[in-house]
This record gives sequence, structure tokens and C-alpha cells, in this order.
Amino acid sequence: MKNIEKIQLGQNGPQVSKLGLGCMRMSSVWGGATPDENESFATIQQALDLGINFLNTGDFYGAGHNEMLVGKAIKGRRDDAFISVKFGAIFHNGQWLGLDLRPIAIKNFINYSLTRLGIETIDLYQPCRMDNSVPIEDIIGTVADLIKEGKVKHIGVSEITADQLRKANSVYPISALEIGYSLADRQIESELLPAAKELGIAVVAFANTAEGLLTGEMKAPLAENDYHLHFSRFQGDNLIKNLEKVEVLKQLAKDKNATPTQLAIAWVNAQGERIMPLVSMSKRSRLTENIAAMNISFSTEEMKLLNDTFAPGAILGGTYLQR
Repeated sequence: MKNIEKIQLGQNGPQVSKLGLGCMRMSSVWGGATPDENESFATIQQALDLGINFLNTGDFYGAGHNEMLVGKAIKGRRDDAFISVKFGAIFHNGQWLGLDLRPIAIKNFINYSLTRLGIETIDLYQPCRMDNSVPIEDIIGTVADLIKEGKVKHIGVSEITADQLRKANSVYPISALEIGYSLADRQIESELLPAAKELGIAVVAFANTAEGLLTGEMKAPLAENDYHLHFSRFQGDNLIKNLEKVEVLKQLAKDKNATPTQLAIAWVNAQGERIMPLVSMSKRSRLTENIAAMNISFSTEEMKLLNDTFAPGAILGGTYLQR
């Protein structure tokens, strides 16, 4: 079963699966427990069997745990996997400290990643975000040097502005832009998406369910220890009003014999042939459901209903996407 649609990265880049597998949640997130490694391993293996070859990880996910897990899962089948790695985030005891995007740090990060992954070359290497602490020319130029060394094949960027994207692409051709995008988070539509389209850069869209808001499973109020409460979107009246919008999605999902999560993924998929939904999964049971979401289409009326209900700004409060 390898009938998953393909997407091209960059102007002349490789063809990869249009549905990407986000591996982050296979490691400890927000201080939680690490999911069952055997199930995570099996999920990656089955994803590859089904034709999902885009695997997304980061050197800071689980302090290297995620890369080691991915490396173990792709051992012996390197040609089946396209490995995307983010770098630059610095954590201590699970707490975000900031970014280190200095050339000397990047040259250090890459070697640890290659060792943990057990590979010689990373397919897509990208700073996890930019904070103007280091010139874009130095960051992208350093990764370009790693391409010359044979340690990287393609350059990506993540969570940046349209101006930063243009500048990065002027230094070296950018193959992919990884950015949060969903019915609930549409701020990139005004400038960033048009810039990516103009430059021929593929968009790898994560957080399709907006941290669970669009799953249809969330109820107000949340438990006192729920990590979602760190974000204003999930607090007080904001959550109540946001969940009223989600009821529209739930009803449409019921009408289409699908889940709200599937429709959230399908909506992102429908936004363009150069846009990839990057979906976090740590259980094999999710694979079939999420692959099926890629085959869901919307009528003109259904798309208008969703776009009107979830118009830019309709969802109150922010998440880490605005951090």
C-alpha cells in the first residue's frame, strides 16, 4: 500500500510523501512520560511500509532520545526514509533556555545528530526558528557548507517571517518551510504562504489540530494540571467560545462520516499541492485514520462553512505558535 500522494520540496528538490510523520511525541513532551518505545518503533516502520517516508525529528526532542529512536527504526532501510531534523533549541531540565544558532554550534549539533541517527547524511536540516541573534546569512551559509561536506542534502527553515524566508532563500535555495498551520491558526496566509509559493518552497504544516483544540475531544474546563492551560487559547471564556466553533467542525465530521481530526488534516491538505500536513503519531492505530484523511475532499459549500467559521482571528487566544 504505497499510493500516498507525493509533494516536491523546493524548485528542483526531491519527491516525498505529502503526509509527513512527526516523531516529536514519541519522546517526552512537556515533562510527560516517554511513550512506549516498541509501539513508536513499530509506528515508524509501518509508516514506511505504507509509503510515508517524510520523518520529522529534532536534536532537542527528548534530549536526543527522538533521534536515537528514529535511527533505530530506519536501520537497514535508509533508502525508504527522508529524514528532516531541526536544530538550535537549548533546553535544561525540560525548560526552554533559548536558541544557539552560531556557526560553531551548528557544526557541533550536526555531528551528534548524525551519530544518534546512525546515518551519514541528513536529508533536510533546518534551524527550529530564528531570533535575530545570529545573521541569517551565517546560519544558512553554515548549513550550505555542511551540504558541501556531504553531511546535509537540503536546507529547510522553520517558524520565520516572510522577509526572513526571502533572505534565507537568497543565501541558498530553501527546500521547505516548516510552520504551524490549521483552521485555528491562519496568520501565515497573509504574507508567509504567498512568499513560499512565489519562491517555490514547499510548506510542511504542523499542529494541524491546534494542540488538540480541533480534535473535538476537548471539554471546558480543563483539569488544573493540563499543560494546555499555559496558553490563553485554552483559558476561561476563550476556551468556551473556541469550543463553540469546534462544534461546527464536529457536526460536519459527523455528516461526512469522519472525525474532526481527519477534517482538520484534510483542510490543511486542501490548501495547496505544495503543502504537507505533518501529523504527530506514536501509535500504529492512528496511521490508517490519518492516511484516510488525505483522501477527504470538501464541496464548495463545506469549504466556505469552515473558512467562515474559522476565519483568521476567529479563534481567541494564542499558543506557542506566537512564542
